Amino acid sequence: MSPQYLDCPRPLPLWLNSAYAKHIVKGNFMTLSARPKTVEQGEWVAHQVVEHYRILMNFVRIVLEKEEDGSSICTPRTCPKMSAGQNHSFTWLNKNHEPVELPAPEYMSLVQRWISSKVDDVAMFPTDPTGISFAYHPDYSNGAQLPQHGNGTWLGMTSGFPKNFAGTCQLMFRQIFRVYAHLYWGHFVNPFYHLNLEKQLNSCFSHFILTATTLDMLQPIDLEPMQYLIDLWAADGTFPPESRPYSYANVERGKYILSLSTAV
Repeated sequence: MSPQYLDCPRPLPLWLNSAYAKHIVKGNFMTLSARPKTVEQGEWVAHQVVEHYRILMNFVRIVLEKEEDGSSICTPRTCPKMSAGQNHSFTWLNKNHEPVELPAPEYMSLVQRWISSKVDDVAMFPTDPTGISFAYHPDYSNGAQLPQHGNGTWLGMTSGFPKNFAGTCQLMFRQIFRVYAHLYWGHFVNPFYHLNLEKQLNSCFSHFILTATTLDMLQPIDLEPMQYLIDLWAADGTFPPESRPYSYANVERGKYILSLSTAV
C-alpha cells in the first residue's frame, strides 16, 4: 500500500493515466498566460476570463446538445448532481440565496447564462474604447507612476472596471473550473476520449489552471476536485517548477500516479 499522502482514486480515472493526460501542443504554457507589459491588469483579467469561458463552452455544447433522437450525453438521469467524483459536488444559490443541488445540465446552463449576463453588462465589462487604459512599460517608466491596488484603488480601476470586478471575475473563474471538473469526472471517456478530443480538453484545461492561478483567481482549496491531475502535470513537466500550479501540487504523489500509469 502507498503512504496516505500518495493516495489516489481507485480505480484510476482514465484522465489520470499519463497516456491520456497529454496535450495537442508542446511547450511552456506560461508564455500564453503572461500579461504583455503594456496591457493593464484589469484588461488582461477581463480578456482571459472571457476567452477561457468561450473555450469551455465549446466542450459544454458537446455534452449538452441534443442528438437527432432528442437524447444528449449529460442529462438529469446520468448526472443528477453537479459533481466531480464521489467527494465533491457543487450547489447553486437560489433566489433566496440558499444552496440547492441541481442536475449537472441545469447547473451548467445556469453558469452559461450567469457568465454571459456579466460579460454583456457594460457596467461590469466596459466596452467604450475611450475608457481603455494601459500599463506603463517597466523599462521606460518610473515605477512610482504605476498604480498599486489598495489605498482606494482596485483591479481595473484605470480602465473603468467597477470595484466588484475582481470578485466577480473570481466567481467566474471558479464556475468555469467547476464545469471543467465535472467534464473530467463525468464525461472524459464519453464523449471526449471517444471523439479523440482528450488532448484538446487537456490543453485547454491546463492553460486555464495556469492562467487562473497566476492571476490569483483560483486558490488551492478551489482546485481540490482536480488536485490529482494537477499533481500529475507538475510531475510530468506540464507545469514548470516556477509556476503557481506547481507550488500547489503534491509532486511526489504526481510521480506515484505516473508510476501507476507505466505499470498498467
